[in-house]
Amino acid sequence: MARNKFDVDETLESPFSFAHLKRAFKYIKRHKWQMIAAFALSALASVAGLFGPKIMQWVLDDAVPNQDYGLLGRMAVLFIGLTLVSIAFTTIRSRIMAHVSQDIIYDIREDLFAHLQKLPFSYYDSRPAGKILVRVINYVNSVADMLSNGIINMVLEIVNIVFIVVFMFSTDVTLSWIIIGGLPVFVAIILILKPRQRKAWQRQSNKNSNYNAYLAESIDGVRVSQLFTRQEENIGIMRRLAEACRQAWLKAIYINNSVWVCSEVLTQIVFTVMYIAGVYWMGGAFVSFGVIMAMGNYVSRFWQPITNLANIYNNFINNIAYLERIFETMDEPVVVDDLPGAPDLPEIRGKVTFRDVTFAYEPGINILEHLNFTVEAGQSIALVGPTGAGKTTVVNLISRFYNLSGGAVIVDDKYDISRVTLHSLRTQMGIMLQDSFIFSGTIMDNIRYGRLDATDDEVMEAAKAVRAHDFICEMERGYYTEVNERGSRLSQGQKQLIAFARTLLSDPKILILDEATSSIDTKTERLLQEGIQALLKGRTSLIIAHRLSTIKNCDRILYIGNKSILEEGSHDELLAKHGLYHALYTAQAQDQGVPAPAAN
Repeated sequence: MARNKFDVDETLESPFSFAHLKRAFKYIKRHKWQMIAAFALSALASVAGLFGPKIMQWVLDDAVPNQDYGLLGRMAVLFIGLTLVSIAFTTIRSRIMAHVSQDIIYDIREDLFAHLQKLPFSYYDSRPAGKILVRVINYVNSVADMLSNGIINMVLEIVNIVFIVVFMFSTDVTLSWIIIGGLPVFVAIILILKPRQRKAWQRQSNKNSNYNAYLAESIDGVRVSQLFTRQEENIGIMRRLAEACRQAWLKAIYINNSVWVCSEVLTQIVFTVMYIAGVYWMGGAFVSFGVIMAMGNYVSRFWQPITNLANIYNNFINNIAYLERIFETMDEPVVVDDLPGAPDLPEIRGKVTFRDVTFAYEPGINILEHLNFTVEAGQSIALVGPTGAGKTTVVNLISRFYNLSGGAVIVDDKYDISRVTLHSLRTQMGIMLQDSFIFSGTIMDNIRYGRLDATDDEVMEAAKAVRAHDFICEMERGYYTEVNERGSRLSQGQKQLIAFARTLLSDPKILILDEATSSIDTKTERLLQEGIQALLKGRTSLIIAHRLSTIKNCDRILYIGNKSILEEGSHDELLAKHGLYHALYTAQAQDQGVPAPAAN
């Protein structure tokens, strides 16, 4: 059962934790020299820009009154030169940080994706795919920008404030104190608005996450939606989610703009007070006109980095919550993993033994209890029973997609599959699940997916064995025909045949077929059975099939029900018992309009 659905907000409330930031510094350290260079260039560009008001002061107080055209020309050249230097340094810095930001995105996303590849089925069973994608894409993008540009901008704005204060006090001390006098008021405004601003942006992020989750689900299930003419209802749900995104964004922007408005109003008030004081003192010859103009320019320059720092701080607070979610995913325990020092499973014969196996997907709700059976090497075993009885669970446990709640699965009488490496176990198994997933790419690549070193001839031989070769050759480019994501160009039967070829190409010791022929027509299935019988020789095989006619030739049939094995034997033996298997087989035969079966 999903712990989080598309219409349930993720909880992103978390206090500012430097522990998350400290952990993230490993990604920054890889690019420290580029970031130091970018910071130095930004600082030099800032200092170059701060000389502009001073140049204006010198022009107004010296060059213009004294009609010193030589000084005026030198000041013009100096101003243009400093402007060009500032632009050049800023451009170079932007290019450096663009590369650093993308490198950090790559590093975090690589680590996150690598960990997602290791997580067990149970992790994906409990989360919408869309909300996982939000963490890998949106959150990583935002966090990477904070770790690169955010940190540099924060330090740079602090340095800017220091430089601006130095330039201001070197110009006029009294007017500088007037400009700084509005700072306590602005800090008070920030302290009032920032908590609301942070919550507003977090709420907007939650709503955007919900929107993405539903969008991913809708795209994946578009065929079902159209089949049941659910378009209008789905559009209605999407509208509600989109409206929630819009409202959350507007509220966040409203609060965000309130900070900007307060900053601008306060800047203008300080600007006015400074001019009034400057004009009043100028009448007494305390300050010159050039000083007033220079200080007026410094007013906006002083308040801008303070406003930027407030926004950077808010961005840090939001991204710490995103970091927490990213690290939460990275810290998700890989519960199905190799034990420390686990050995590789050597080449096996294929005997499989379930010893007192108990399993539950959710604590306290057992699907299987004290299950015991043995499959000899080379035997073919069929698992039948009602829906939900645990047939697929049995084959999932052999593949070790989940950990057992109790008992053990033993291979060749001596290897506990929980104590050997997963890679060595699964490379000796061929598994075809109910969902015949086809990846985007060529048919050749899809069949070769589990065995990359297979030759083209080996791929074709596997396809011929499962009777997929003919329909593949009829396609426009044969084996090199491009298929879409999830194989939308192919029929269900064609997808299953390709998946079957992929499984058989791996030449497994243990072959698991879970509803392998459920989407194949009866004629093709009869042909496929010929190839299957030849390939089953010498391999241990476990087969789940609702068409009971396809498993009559299995060595043994296990009827799974009530969390254990209720009946066991060959097809003829079970029919002779007139028990659960006989009732199941009889009901299916009647549904197909054939005579009731009788034991041989």
